[in-house]
Amino acid sequence: MDDFIFLLTEKEAKYKQVYQQIKALIMQGTLQTDDSLPSIRKLAETLQVSRNTTLTAYEQLVAEGYIRGEGRKGYFVNALEQVFLKEQEQTPMTQPKKKAASYLVDFRAGAVDQQHFPMKTWRQIANQVLQESTCYEYGELFGESVLKEQLVQYLLQARGVYTTSDNIVIGSSTQQMLLYLGFLLKESFPSILLEDPGYDGAREAFQLHHFEIEPLPVMETGAQLDILQNCQSRLMYVTPSHHFPYGVSMSIQQRQTLIQWAQQVDGYILEDDYDGEFRYTQQPFPALASIDSSRVIYLGTFSKSFLPGVRLSYMVLPNALVQPYKERFAHFEQNASSLHQRTMAQFMAQGEWSRHIKQMRLTYKQKMQHLVQELQRHFGQQISVLGEQSGLYVLVKIKSPLYEQQLIQRAATYGVKVYPTSPFFIHQKNEEPMLQLGFSKLALEEIKLGIELLKEAWQP
Repeated sequence: MDDFIFLLTEKEAKYKQVYQQIKALIMQGTLQTDDSLPSIRKLAETLQVSRNTTLTAYEQLVAEGYIRGEGRKGYFVNALEQVFLKEQEQTPMTQPKKKAASYLVDFRAGAVDQQHFPMKTWRQIANQVLQESTCYEYGELFGESVLKEQLVQYLLQARGVYTTSDNIVIGSSTQQMLLYLGFLLKESFPSILLEDPGYDGAREAFQLHHFEIEPLPVMETGAQLDILQNCQSRLMYVTPSHHFPYGVSMSIQQRQTLIQWAQQVDGYILEDDYDGEFRYTQQPFPALASIDSSRVIYLGTFSKSFLPGVRLSYMVLPNALVQPYKERFAHFEQNASSLHQRTMAQFMAQGEWSRHIKQMRLTYKQKMQHLVQELQRHFGQQISVLGEQSGLYVLVKIKSPLYEQQLIQRAATYGVKVYPTSPFFIHQKNEEPMLQLGFSKLALEEIKLGIELLKEAWQP
């Protein structure tokens, strides 16, 4: 083709308009394979633009494979198949993702109640904190001291843990802190005991460090601690206040057994107290770290009790690990928002944290009871409900010839999303399919609708 006439506007760079127009002609088939293009000079004269404009447009088309230059002969159109292949090679990450399935009810466990979130109060405090000059600097290396001071008081009052600000480290998530701890501990502790079933996110963190994994069997009634005498590991990760996923809590006798084991083997227990605030039958149990803080690394988070998106977690290190930890990570920046840390500190100092926890405990208790009632009303003896005394989810064991994944797929066809428990197991297996149903984000009406739809989905 000897000439082009394009209408160019002032709204966009002219070279880009020339590029887009020629590309469109090629894609539409008006310009076909091996057709010649006007020279750079001739096209510039025709469009009344600079030669640099047409040169830049041609260079972009060559780079993307739409045209090719053949020395003094000029520029020619490439075959479309070559263009598509080159685009795929250059931009493999730009392929459109499949649209996520839409659900009427999503029983996701990792969410919180949006309706009762203290949005106004949190925003007001955040605005006040933003006026502080410290918010415009990098935060303190191991966490803001104002938040650590509040945590010292809270942990003593609510979890029975006596500690100091110096022992507390702030991070963005429990999993992130487990990764950091792995660097510190793996040289002295090559293996670790993990609950089976247990939190798969923790297992992934330890596997990334190539720890040898020893399973600690846990039944619906609790952990099988009699195996400890035959274990090689001197490091253990547990969820004693609310076992994940069964929901059972360790008795004081079991807790003392763990502490005695750690003392005897000269080891450490990593206590993940991920949602210890939400116990509905009695007061929250004292933390394992309240018995012997020298043998327990205590891990806590605001993700379940407040808001996952705030990305705030913390740990309490035994005295013997404080200095080694700080020396190891002295050159790493803090990865939790200092703004959120300082806002949370003020939120706690003003008493808003205690009010929030009291309100959410009542709210979640009501939702838990409603969920269990609806399950029992619709399924009766067909199911067993586990973990209804605490936490933000329940486990449902189902008497069904269907497998776990089949039950999940049937629920999905009725617009309900439920979650598997098989990823939580290391060696143990369930005789009956067992699913996890979270309720924290759902309204009572949504819980009712979800169970009604599950009844239809799972009926023979």
